[in-house]
Amino acid sequence: MSGQRSVKIKPNYEVIAWKWMRYTAIALIPLAWFHMILQDVLVGVHRIDLNYVQVRWAFWGWRVYDFFLLAFAFAHGVNGLRQVLMDYIHSEKARIWVSWGLLVFWLVISLIGAFAIIGGVRMPSS
Repeated sequence: MSGQRSVKIKPNYEVIAWKWMRYTAIALIPLAWFHMILQDVLVGVHRIDLNYVQVRWAFWGWRVYDFFLLAFAFAHGVNGLRQVLMDYIHSEKARIWVSWGLLVFWLVISLIGAFAIIGGVRMPSS
């Protein structure tokens, strides 16, 4: 090596948020496109009703898929909101409170969504 040094960046909240913004974007591309093609093109929104959701959510794979779509889309959006708010918040203490508050907000809404998706639509007993 001819005098090159590697610089280690200590992971902090900003670095982790920056990485997760990229990870969720990469994950959302196939998740959202497949969801759109399936629901809008193949099935058609006019045919989606409670019975369709019951049949679809009878398989755990669809519930996991829908949870990941919800959690990643919401994480991506909340992190974008955080970035916009950081343009207007100049106090370091306020930035920390807003960042952690939005993380808790994302977590609570994602857990509510997970309970709704996992608890979901019950198939009528025969």
